[in-house]
Amino acid sequence: MALLRGVSALQRCVRATSVRNIPKSLGRGYAASATPLRKTGLYDFHECNGAKMVPFAGYSMPLAYGEVGQVASHHHVRNSVGLFDVGHMVQINFRGATATDFLEWLTPSSLSSLSSYSSTLSVLLNEQGGIIDDTIITKHASDAYYVVTNAGRRDRDLPHFKEKLVEWNASEKGKEGPVEMEVLEDWGLLALQGPEAASYLQSLTSYDLKELTFGKSAFVPIEGFNLHVARGGYTGEDGFEISIPPSQTVEVAKLLSKNPVQLTGLGARDSLRLEAGMCLYGNDLDETTTPVEAGLSWVIGKDRKENGTFIGAETVKRQLKEGPTRRRVGLVVEGAPARQGAKVFGPDNEQIGTVTSGIPSPTLGKNIAMGYVKNGFHKKGTEVQVDVRNKLRKGVITPMPFIKPNYWRG
Repeated sequence: MALLRGVSALQRCVRATSVRNIPKSLGRGYAASATPLRKTGLYDFHECNGAKMVPFAGYSMPLAYGEVGQVASHHHVRNSVGLFDVGHMVQINFRGATATDFLEWLTPSSLSSLSSYSSTLSVLLNEQGGIIDDTIITKHASDAYYVVTNAGRRDRDLPHFKEKLVEWNASEKGKEGPVEMEVLEDWGLLALQGPEAASYLQSLTSYDLKELTFGKSAFVPIEGFNLHVARGGYTGEDGFEISIPPSQTVEVAKLLSKNPVQLTGLGARDSLRLEAGMCLYGNDLDETTTPVEAGLSWVIGKDRKENGTFIGAETVKRQLKEGPTRRRVGLVVEGAPARQGAKVFGPDNEQIGTVTSGIPSPTLGKNIAMGYVKNGFHKKGTEVQVDVRNKLRKGVITPMPFIKPNYWRG
């Protein structure tokens, strides 16, 4: 049936799915998959809009659309507004009287002090303090949370949640109020991003979006749909992430993709997030990396740095006190762009680190990168050498984000 739906979708489409002006190096970054790919509820919608589909995090996702190149899409989001399908992300509801305590056991965040309908970036940690995944946690109430995790970590995260739920609910604390988990399978998630995102969305709702500041969420009426809307995103621009029931996803996507909105794919999403200094799990974060090393100590609640009993707390607290052996940094590299895996050298040609993400920045016109270097080499302005295609090129440690964020804070 899926094949028949795909054929019929192609027959309905009038625009070709070929993409021009996409750098070959970018295309190579999305390797072919040997296993069947999942599809979001917008797969046919993407094909009808000329998307070039590529494997990403176990899903078939749009790299770009029509003849619009990655750089042009990037600039459109920075200057106007773009729409991203992020329906591959895992959306989960946690409910129960002890939900706050449960999630504070899994993460180092201070969720008890988070106000209702507020969100925070957080991290799931293993026993060694390594990052299982980065996640956005939205508190609806002390007994109700909405959590979004990465698609590429689905097969690690969901068993982890289920295992810990069983352990928690069997404990004395859990018996005070069991916690339940609901995975929102096949729900849509759309990210409307850019300086014109608010004015566009405001034209579709009576809700005053000026009241919805960065990091806040609400159920918002949008042309007859009542949808969970969170202000934030993965681009450094003002924007919204909108969660949608499966039966409404296509219709809402059509509402949100009219002029001046431009459908935007993974190519532009990657360059936008790197300019904004945001991590990509699997590149910049993994289970051998702690939040302290990753420069994410700010997600650890002040009270929890002292007395937190979260999983992995021993390692995290020690690194907070003594300092980590390596730190995540930003780099500006001369000449050719440094890509993932490029080695970073200090004085006397000693390797001091590795690049984890790197691109030519469309906004800045410079080669930017993110990576890890030995503690002591992480200070702003430190000059290093980066091995790019077997040639050492000058790099300078540079604060992130590389661009000034444009979040709406009221």
